[in-house]
Parts: sequence; structure tokens; C-alpha cells
Amino acid sequence: MYLKKLKIGNVELENNILLAPMAGITDLPFRKLCKENGCGLVETEMVSAKAIYYKDEKTLKMLNMEGEKRPVSIQIFGNDPKIMAEAVKILDGKSEIIDINMGCPAPKVVKNGEGSKLLLDLDLVGNIVKEVTKVSRVPVTVKIRKGWDNDSVVAIEAAKVIEKNGAKAITIHGRTRSEFYSGKADWNIIKEVKKAVNIPVIGNGDIVDEKTAEEIFKVTNVDGIMIGRATLGNPWIFKHIINYLKNGEILEMESNIEKLETIKRHFNMLLEEKGEYTAVREIRKHVAWYVKNMPESSKFKCLINKTETKDEFINTLEKFFKDNI
Repeated sequence: MYLKKLKIGNVELENNILLAPMAGITDLPFRKLCKENGCGLVETEMVSAKAIYYKDEKTLKMLNMEGEKRPVSIQIFGNDPKIMAEAVKILDGKSEIIDINMGCPAPKVVKNGEGSKLLLDLDLVGNIVKEVTKVSRVPVTVKIRKGWDNDSVVAIEAAKVIEKNGAKAITIHGRTRSEFYSGKADWNIIKEVKKAVNIPVIGNGDIVDEKTAEEIFKVTNVDGIMIGRATLGNPWIFKHIINYLKNGEILEMESNIEKLETIKRHFNMLLEEKGEYTAVREIRKHVAWYVKNMPESSKFKCLINKTETKDEFINTLEKFFKDNI
């Protein structure tokens, strides 16, 4: 009933269970793992429109999509409509969807008037969407929050402005910027946004498993859902939710053998993508999520965080799992 194909502009997704863009997380290897588990749409880490405009090499490298199953969405952030439009011209042909971030709560983003700070200026929100949609040859979507704080809950007005200026879908996270990720996501505001616009609305916030996925559909009537933090160390969540919505059954959790194999694959993809030095350092945080709640995981995390080379990492990893299989 809730699981279905989702059309965003002229792009049809296989299903409506989506991966949220997350800085430092949703790189090529992680996106591939989520896609393998059935995710309907993956998004890049958010990238600065200004950095793209000035052709910053490091930023452009973050947009590698080699060998990736399509469609893919690129998320950009910024606060200058003209620069954002120019960045989208540079990105032409790279992805099937362009997403504009108007929800990031990070201090270093909002201090520049970007991310969720934009929700304090709905005229600027409209101008950004208008300029970007004018030049984009692919559908443009926007990700917002409930508002800046509880005195400025503007999600409904923002959604109307976003739709009016040409966006093809809206994702809403049910928290204000001042809440960051604390407290409980307000699914009621998501429901109200869904009622207020005619383009697809995607709900985000506190979707952690099969039951919460079903519940947010039930409560809000959204067209799709987007999952962020619950995917950390758990790219299988898509497979579990899709199966549950389709068949009503809860699959068994992945065995430690499967976890080990996935960590190794994840690491090998990182090695290929970023080289040994960076891969060893980046896999550490992922491993901490993968082994959460396993016996002796705290001690193991201390050991894995000291590994410096590929061989050292694999040996430490295998020794830990040997004791847990």
C-alpha cells in the first residue's frame, strides 16, 4: 500500500524509500551499498555551489559516480541565486536530479546564511529555486526543515514558495534548526506540508526501522520517505523496510559474517576511491557504527582507531570478528 514507484518530474524511481544526503557519509562507496539493498534514490554529500562555480578540485572529486546505478541526485547548498544557477549549469548531465539544501543545521553552514538559515528569508528561497529551475535540465528538489526555531515554523509557506517557483518535490525534516537532531520529529508538520502542495512530499526524521517507516506513511500520507542516521552501519535498512512494506514480514538481522563481508567490501571500495591513507581513516567511523552493540565493541573501536595501514586494519577487524562469529 505504501511502497510504490515515485515520479519526480520526468524521473521515475523504482521505489519511494530514499537515502538522505549526509556530509562525510554518502560518498560513492556508501551510496553503492545502499543501492544494492534496494534504495530508490541516493544523494551525494552536499556540495557548495560556490566551490563548483570556482571549479574547486576537491569538491568536484566528491561527485564521482563511476559505476553507480542510476538515478543519483546531487545536493548543492548556497545563498546566491546566480552562483547556484551557474553551478547547476556546470553540473549539467552529471545527475538525474538536483537537490537544494535548505535544511542543514551545521553552524559553519548557517553562519554564511546557507542551509536552514534560508528559511528566515522566503523571498530568497523563492529566488534560488526560480533561478536554479530556470537553467536545470533535470528536475530540481528542495530539502527543508520545519523552520528555524519554534517562533518561525515556516515549512508550509516555504513549501508553497518552493512549488510555485518550479521545484518538482520537497523533502521535509520534522525538526527546527534550533532542535538539530534532539527531541522528537514533528510528523504533523510533514502531514500539513503534504496537504499544502501538489508536488511529491518526502518525509524525513525518526525513521529507524520497518515499523517507524510504516507509521510515518500512515500519519503523514507522504509520497516517499528519506532515511538518514538510521543507515549508519546499516545499509541493509532499505532491504528490511521494502520487504516489510511489501510482505508484512520482518527479516532476520544480518549475521556477523555478513557484517564482516560488508565492512571489507566497504573498505575495498574506499581504497579504490580514495587511496590507503584516507580509506583507513574514513572506514573507522563506519566500523564503529557497524559493530555497535556487539560484545567488546568499545575496546575494539579503540584498537581500530589506531590502525594506520590496510593490513593493520584488516588484521584487527578479522581478529575481532573471529571472536564474535
